[in-house]
Amino acid sequence: MTAYLFSLVALAMMAGITGLALNIQWGMAGLVNFGLFGFYMIGAYVCALLTTQLGWSPWLVMPVTVLLTVAVSALVCLISVRLADDYFAIVTLAFAESVKLIINNEEWLTRGSIGIPNIPRPVASDTGLLALAAIMLVVVFVAFEVIARSPLGRTARALRDDPLVAQSVGKNVLGVRLRFFALGGAALGIAGCLHAFYYRYIDPSQFSVAMTASAFMLVILAGRGSHRGVLLSSLTVVLLLEGTRFLDDYISWLAPHQLAALRLILIGLILILLLIFKPQGFSKEYRFIRNR
Repeated sequence: MTAYLFSLVALAMMAGITGLALNIQWGMAGLVNFGLFGFYMIGAYVCALLTTQLGWSPWLVMPVTVLLTVAVSALVCLISVRLADDYFAIVTLAFAESVKLIINNEEWLTRGSIGIPNIPRPVASDTGLLALAAIMLVVVFVAFEVIARSPLGRTARALRDDPLVAQSVGKNVLGVRLRFFALGGAALGIAGCLHAFYYRYIDPSQFSVAMTASAFMLVILAGRGSHRGVLLSSLTVVLLLEGTRFLDDYISWLAPHQLAALRLILIGLILILLLIFKPQGFSKEYRFIRNR
């Protein structure tokens, strides 16, 4: 039971960091990142390769991984940020699929579909890893909340809502979007590292566009632009996904494939009901109003 609770909390924390990453990119800056899983994958693989192949300390690997994902995110954004939203989304998805294809095929470096086992953790105990994940989640949340309440955050929301108007009053569209996409990349690098430490084994099949879909679901449930809502939605979604695994204890007459289908139907219905009764999400976006 203790191991299962550890699993639930760890998954919720990783989902929370991933949701915060997408929220600052799409929720605040309006950058539709369909390739989120690619940046997450880079974080996990860089962390795994540096620790297992080069013998680096996990404590050193984490900041290096974050810096690398920031650099890659900035490069992708710099190349494609002038595209319209839908084209930008396609470019990010193509990038992520390219990353997965390279990792799957360059077996000399990544071991391909065999995966990378025995990834060392920065701390030996499960409790220590949970504490590390909690610290990372708090750091990302506080940093993003501070940014959201800053002039830079207000500029990003203005660019998201109407980029032409914001640009007409002298706002730097390219610079702001580049910063926010890179910030999301940093959070995804952290989440990828925690993923590698948690599972201690990674392979390309663990990363797919479904991860991106889950992140969008988190942000939509949370309330677009609300970092506090992301924390609540990540816990809600993980509890839904894991709680419905126990349906066979109560509906034992259904076949396994029928239970799997029923589980997905129930999750979908619950999410639809949440969106009907809470269309604005769990928490409204922070809005700065100056008293006059």
